[in-house]
Amino acid sequence: MLVGIEKGDDAGVFRVSDEIGLVQTLDFFTPIVDDPYIFGQIAAANALSDVYAMGGTPLCAMNIACFPSKKMDISVLQRVLEGGLSKIHEAGAVLVGGHTVIDDEFKYGLAVTGKVHPDKILTNHGARIGDRLVLTKPLGTGIVATAIKAGRVSPEAEAAIVDSMAALNDTAARIAQKLRPHACTDVTGFGLIGHAAEMIAGTNVGFSIQSSDLPVFDEVAKYSSEGLLAAGLHRNRKFRESIVQIDESVPQYLQDVLFDPQTSGGLLISLPAERATKLVESLLQAGISQAVVIGEIVPEPAGKIVVR
Repeated sequence: MLVGIEKGDDAGVFRVSDEIGLVQTLDFFTPIVDDPYIFGQIAAANALSDVYAMGGTPLCAMNIACFPSKKMDISVLQRVLEGGLSKIHEAGAVLVGGHTVIDDEFKYGLAVTGKVHPDKILTNHGARIGDRLVLTKPLGTGIVATAIKAGRVSPEAEAAIVDSMAALNDTAARIAQKLRPHACTDVTGFGLIGHAAEMIAGTNVGFSIQSSDLPVFDEVAKYSSEGLLAAGLHRNRKFRESIVQIDESVPQYLQDVLFDPQTSGGLLISLPAERATKLVESLLQAGISQAVVIGEIVPEPAGKIVVR
């Protein structure tokens, strides 16, 4: 076992040979949008992201579904699986099967197996003082998704997060790998702060984040001010607030965004300043239009995240 559960990494890695490490992960959740096909795409992209965050390439996937067969027509499940399959194929992987059970609440996702060279594994630990933090997707999917469920979202805001959540992190991961990052993770259910906290847990470094540089979806400030916050946001804040120092000048909606649980979020990458600049330039050229440096790794306060 090259990477296990010890440090909360995005996936496990098992050495098969000197050239191949198997990357393994599993993720599934309840619908975040109404369209079954799009839900399938988002859930699949979210599961595949863990392989990319480890520096790996997806090989194969297995469906996992919990389906309320007495409440929904089987055609709904079929469309979800079709959406998931479209993303599996886009990733260059193959579907090898899966498992479905009857449940009162619909859930769908994938178990994914990928490969990575043992010497090129990316983990969520290893950030070094002076590194910059690059984020590849905007924040706020949880807040906008809550507005969707409340029936108060604009078509433009919904379309923006759907496009982002359904987008694979393969291009960002491939470009980042060439620039030899010190650490990498993807930002999902624990929010930006939660995943950043995992990167500095047990280390002698801290993170400094510039809130004005955070990429945020349009209308997030509006929905935040209306109290449209996911329950997971409050759990994330309560769990991590002891290690975060947020300047009082940071707008409330950005304070909410820091803890907002993301679905199929972007990669958070730590690498030296000059390579971070090159990474952002390369990502922008590749069409990843909101990639940006959001902060840096500092010597103190160690184990803390300071947001200004």
